[in-house]
Amino acid sequence: MKIESLAAELRGFVGITRKKAIGDLVGHFPVESDLIIASFGEDAAVIDDGDEVMLLAADGIWSRLLEADAEWAGYCAVLVNVHDIAAMGGWPVAMVDVLSAGSTDLAEAVLSGMRKGIEKFKVPIVGGHFHPETPYSSLDVAILGKAKKGAVILSSGAEPGDSVVVGVDLDGRVHPSFAINWDSTSFKSGEILLRQLGSMRELAERGLVTAGKDISNPGMLGTLGMLLESSRTGAVVDLDKIPKPEGMEMLSWQKMYPGMGFVVTAPPAKAEEVVRIFRVRGLNSAVIGRVTGERRLVIESSSEKAVLFDFVAETITGIR
Repeated sequence: MKIESLAAELRGFVGITRKKAIGDLVGHFPVESDLIIASFGEDAAVIDDGDEVMLLAADGIWSRLLEADAEWAGYCAVLVNVHDIAAMGGWPVAMVDVLSAGSTDLAEAVLSGMRKGIEKFKVPIVGGHFHPETPYSSLDVAILGKAKKGAVILSSGAEPGDSVVVGVDLDGRVHPSFAINWDSTSFKSGEILLRQLGSMRELAERGLVTAGKDISNPGMLGTLGMLLESSRTGAVVDLDKIPKPEGMEMLSWQKMYPGMGFVVTAPPAKAEEVVRIFRVRGLNSAVIGRVTGERRLVIESSSEKAVLFDFVAETITGIR
């Protein structure tokens, strides 16, 4: 596929286009508290708590996923929330959920999946709300985490000249129930997964990165775009350097939620250490590009290049 066609296809990808509505909503919620260190645009809000900070996040499960496989949706509800806390350099404490279920069977399937996630990631559900016998089904989970003050990874800190680094687990499969989910976690032990997640806390506490996010529904490049939008920067990414599963087309991989994956930026002198930490903790990792002062995300491969996002002319979330 020509690189211009790939860029156009990704700009129209539903995992990215669904983010555009966020910016309009944020204006309804002014943040007026001296305790709030960071809020909208981050994977979790950061709240002052003495020598530490509290991290607070929430995720709603896409209805398409819930309809396709309720048990997998329940598992993913835990997975994505734990990732939001890890992406900030923190550790999760507890979760609450809101489940609306149109049938007992669906509720049981969702709860079975959540239980598997809880057992793997060692984070309890401590409360929430249940709507039985509803004409619709939905699942939302909120999570509380903590981090050391001064050791929090934000989305908004990327600087021109930084290296762009990814860490992602290629040991997995396309989930049989949902073609844009890469399952790299359900068959692994909690010990392995917690070691992988701990890579971000190590990067944060050692001060090795300037910004970071967990790779979510917009895919790797879409998530990087959100980071750059928050940082008011751009980047050039070499597609040929992106780690991907053998035999998978780049377009398919860039539309995939990878299960276990992060994108970070780091000063060039620290980038190789970032790669080493990801690899030691069981993730495939590489430097895939560099941050620029131009507010565009440019992708290149061999002699081809294309603008994926022009943040002056368009937005992904519209938050910044």
